[in-house]
Amino acid sequence: MSAAIVLLAGGSGSRVGAGLNKVLLPLGPTTVLGRSMATALEVAGVARIVLVVRPGEQAAVAEAVVPLLGEREVAVVAGGTTRHQSEWQAIQVLAADIESGAIDVVAIHDSARPLASALLYEATFEAAREHGGAIPAAPMGHLLTTALAPVDGTLVGVQTPQSFRAPDLLAAYRSAAADGSEFTDTAGCLERYGSVRIAAVASTRLNLKVTFPEDIAVAEALG
Repeated sequence: MSAAIVLLAGGSGSRVGAGLNKVLLPLGPTTVLGRSMATALEVAGVARIVLVVRPGEQAAVAEAVVPLLGEREVAVVAGGTTRHQSEWQAIQVLAADIESGAIDVVAIHDSARPLASALLYEATFEAAREHGGAIPAAPMGHLLTTALAPVDGTLVGVQTPQSFRAPDLLAAYRSAAADGSEFTDTAGCLERYGSVRIAAVASTRLNLKVTFPEDIAVAEALG
């Protein structure tokens, strides 16, 4: 059994105060995207990696990732105007391998989460193969209501990579395309058009998403 990883790299830099895509911001010796790609290349049992980029950024993305690839190949596809459209573009690239059985599970990951570990990917693969789908979840702390009362500590935040059985993922996105439907979250599409159980995989808040300027400094310190 082999997996595929879809790396979404089509975000903006507006909230980090950057004039370029935030995944192209420096992080250590590479970039945010470079760190996410380096981890994806380390994950065991991965046959294909698809990188979804914003139209017009192919050259900048290539500069960030090509030095990391060695002998590996990565498919690059231009994304759409929404996350759902970008995911669908990548899934179509994998469709033939999914239909042939060469790929049995697909992970969708937001490249703006550069600290996701290879072990987290592998845990979501295992859970997806068992249940149909898997999403990392981490406890959310220090939350208050509008009345400044503490929020129940059992709340969790959903992260990526999110992994799914490949045939179910392909079928769900084909159904969504036929209906003209779009979803803000991969799991939401599977819940609407599939019958798989989506399991939670334990994660931590260390799997942060680069959203604000200070997140780069935190990722530098943690990584």
